[in-house]
Amino acid sequence: MEAVFRNDAYARSCSATVIEAGPEGIRLDRTVFYPTSGGQPGDSGVLIAADGSRYTIAGAVKGAAPDDVLHQLAEGSALPAAGARVTAQIDWDTRYRHMRMHTALHLICAVVDAGITGAQVGAQKSRIDLDWPEPDMTREEITARLAEIVAADRPVRPIWITDEELAAQPELVRSMSVSPPTGFGRVRLLEIEGVDLQACGGTHVASTGEIGAVEIAKIENKGKQNRRLNVVLRD
Repeated sequence: MEAVFRNDAYARSCSATVIEAGPEGIRLDRTVFYPTSGGQPGDSGVLIAADGSRYTIAGAVKGAAPDDVLHQLAEGSALPAAGARVTAQIDWDTRYRHMRMHTALHLICAVVDAGITGAQVGAQKSRIDLDWPEPDMTREEITARLAEIVAADRPVRPIWITDEELAAQPELVRSMSVSPPTGFGRVRLLEIEGVDLQACGGTHVASTGEIGAVEIAKIENKGKQNRRLNVVLRD
């Protein structure tokens, strides 16, 4: 399957062919739908057939193979026929908020020197959990630092390295609980120029300026060492 979103997070739609359709989901030969992964929700949207038939996609999840995406139909929807040509179209407004939020979480990783113990991207609110037993910044201070990086409008871009290069640079894996998939020859990193570089397969904006006004709404104590930062976009 061609994962269009890997190289173009801004692609809102693409033409595709239905490979198979069943209870577990619909497989296409190519897709713009990002599957639930790395704390980022899968895309929702619609498949539009040549005859105008519309198939509502409630979400997308990973299949068994790399870049295998299962498009999950809304309850009660009919299945398209294998071989049918469709246009796969995502809910762009929600995806774009996910892109802004996900990139904002990377900025937090750069501002707060702590390992990541968990994260969840949302369109309205996100969170990032950090191994940060003795916080040395307030939520207001973190918010102010994020605003500086957003205002600097730093370029954001994906970079690919080999499995061997990642193994030689373990600091590129910031998550303490989830490791990036290896064994396929290469691993995707996300670089925020002059700010952050770490392994990530999610979708992101092309520059920090696109994030807009972002705020740490609350810092919660979630254990002896774990602190949860709740993140919102102010627009």
